[in-house]
Amino acid sequence: MFILILQFFWVYIDDLMGKGLSVFVILELLFYVSASLIPLALPLAILLSSLMTFGNLSENNELTALKSSGMSLYKIMRPLLVVVLFIAGFTFYFANYAIPVANLKWHSLIYDIQNTKISTVLTPGVYTKDFDGYAIKVKEGKDSLYKGITIHDHTTPTEIKTVKAAEARVYKSENGRYLFFDLKNGKIYEEMDIQNPVFLPNGQPQGNFNSTRPARVSSFEHGIYKLNISGFSLNRSDEDIFTDKYEMMNVFQISNAMDSLTKKRNNILDQFALGIKKQHSIFNNNEQIKQKETSGLIQQNVEVIEFEKLPKLEKTNAYNQVISNLYSSNESLNNQISFMETIDNESNLYWIEFHRKFALTYAIVVLFFVGAPLGAIIRKGGFGAPVVIAAIVFMLYFILISIGENLANTKVVSPFTGMWLAGIFFTPISFFITKAAANDAQIFNKEAWVKMFQRLKK
Repeated sequence: MFILILQFFWVYIDDLMGKGLSVFVILELLFYVSASLIPLALPLAILLSSLMTFGNLSENNELTALKSSGMSLYKIMRPLLVVVLFIAGFTFYFANYAIPVANLKWHSLIYDIQNTKISTVLTPGVYTKDFDGYAIKVKEGKDSLYKGITIHDHTTPTEIKTVKAAEARVYKSENGRYLFFDLKNGKIYEEMDIQNPVFLPNGQPQGNFNSTRPARVSSFEHGIYKLNISGFSLNRSDEDIFTDKYEMMNVFQISNAMDSLTKKRNNILDQFALGIKKQHSIFNNNEQIKQKETSGLIQQNVEVIEFEKLPKLEKTNAYNQVISNLYSSNESLNNQISFMETIDNESNLYWIEFHRKFALTYAIVVLFFVGAPLGAIIRKGGFGAPVVIAAIVFMLYFILISIGENLANTKVVSPFTGMWLAGIFFTPISFFITKAAANDAQIFNKEAWVKMFQRLKK
């Protein structure tokens, strides 16, 4: 947990440092983050603890004494298996109900930190260029109240604007998109771009051309300066918006969301197909003929004009109309495909999170059947060899779940295959190692491997 929390700090260090946060806010954030990191920490804890436990039993010959009394390795592992199954069940319950709430809390808390402490990016005596198109400097101040502020506005390429004020109070809009400077006793300096001269037929410039930049200075006692900072912080407004995110749902909510998403997808496809039919006259004519047949108003004599008998101008117009319709249909189809891909990507993310909760529970059980037999085979306890072996095994497990999740995100494999990739990989390994430990096979003995290769050669 300590290593994973350090990794979290490295990601959000810029949002946390220098913001004047209290100790209680930091502890609250760590509490919620720790809960969300349990899916990564718990499998490693089960693996390491099982390695150390059976390594100590084997190193002290206690495992040998138990086996000599007639107990098999399976019977020795049975009480611990009950504990592991209980932990796995509790983990699923925790991942299904507690972790979504923890994700919601720490995401919203990070947003609050970024949202309410944004004015602290203004460091006295230093130009701040964190806002695109602006360079801002203050002489002194804190807690959103500053003295001697200078704002250089570079958002308009043909204009240089500088705003200076004796005092400024900084606050943010409710939607989080704008930063307001409440300025007092200041001046605005504006310099326009040099205008290109207009020459007369005799080669002389028209009017009084001036090669200098036109400028103006205006003073004010009180004014509001607004900065657009929509790209500076998270585009969130309150905690309720986070509840629709797949990471903050349990399996039942995800299942309901998937049903709604499927209905939405089918409804969009039906509406799109209906719109395409209405754009083509052949479908409309067929519908009209069916309606007339049912009402008995169908005309017996319908004049049909062949395309080849049309005048040349009408043929050209017909060709152009068909081409225009085809371009319009292709553009509509491409837009529809892009929209459906967005819905499919969203559905894919929901299924990934759905299988993640079950795969985590299974990983705890399967890593126990990897760690316990390995500890019995290597005959080493303590924090030496078990820690090294556990780190190697967990590294392989972490690589597999990362690869599986990335493959599932890119739709190379299904969400089920991607999220269960690590469990599928370690399942046969756990069977092999458990059977080898139960039969006292020396799979890490060099002499045993040499004898096996000699038998294969014969």
